[in-house]
Amino acid sequence: MALNTQVRFSDAELEEFRELINKKIEKAKHDLELIKSAYLNTGTNGTDDTSPQFKSFEEGSATMSKEANSALAIRQEKFIRDLTNAITRINNKTYGVCRVTGKLINPERLKLVPHATLSIEAKNMQS
Repeated sequence: MALNTQVRFSDAELEEFRELINKKIEKAKHDLELIKSAYLNTGTNGTDDTSPQFKSFEEGSATMSKEANSALAIRQEKFIRDLTNAITRINNKTYGVCRVTGKLINPERLKLVPHATLSIEAKNMQS
C-alpha cells in the first residue's frame, strides 16, 4: 500500500472545486435574497382590521418569524463568507489541506462540505 505523499490538489482538481464552490456561492446568494425578501415582507398583509382577536398572537408570530429569518440570514451570510474563503484558498493553492494535520482532506468530504478546513481525523480529535 503506497503512502499518500500528495501535499496539495492538482490545478485541475482545484478548478473542479472552484466550479463546485462558485455554483454553491451563486445558490447561497440567491437563497439569501429570498430570506431577506421574506424578512422584509413579514407584515400584516392588510389583515389588521379583519381579525382583532388574533392580533397579539400574530404580532408574536411576526416577531418570532423576523427573528428566525434574521438568524437564517446570518447563517447564510457566514456560509457565503466560508465559501468565499475557500475560493481564496484555491487561489493560494492551499485548498483542501487540513489546518491541523497538514494532510489532504478527503475529496468526498470536500464535495459535501466544500468549505471544510479540517479532515475527519482532525475533527474527531476535537470531540
